[in-house]
Amino acid sequence: MTTTTPYRTGGLSRRGDSVRPTDPSLGELLSATTQDLQELFRLEIELAKTELQDNARTAAKAGTYLGAGGLLAYLALALVCFAAAWGLAEVMPPGVAFLIVGVVVAIVATVFLVLGRSRLEAFQPVPEQTVETIKEDVQWAGQLRN
Repeated sequence: MTTTTPYRTGGLSRRGDSVRPTDPSLGELLSATTQDLQELFRLEIELAKTELQDNARTAAKAGTYLGAGGLLAYLALALVCFAAAWGLAEVMPPGVAFLIVGVVVAIVATVFLVLGRSRLEAFQPVPEQTVETIKEDVQWAGQLRN
């Protein structure tokens, strides 16, 4: 005859040859909740890393294109400015012609710098979605403890 002493096997109880489910203990529930929270926070960190990497790749590509475009625009602007100054030098002294072209370029550059600065102030490099979900997770975890 077999002994019918029950013992715990991860949420299952065994009596003789039959296996039946049992209710998990409080310790098992807390352990499972802790593991779930750890997994959730690990996934949130992964999401933040992914968002930041995507943002960095996008910014790097944009920076490359902007740098090349900026260099070519600078060369084109220099050629156009020289042409304009030499054109004006046909009707006025060359020094005055180059001064006029220089002042016009300085005004345009100032406008672009002011616009760029205002756009840069509006830029937010923080991954908003990750910050919001982490705040929600912290609130949820705080409610579990209470």
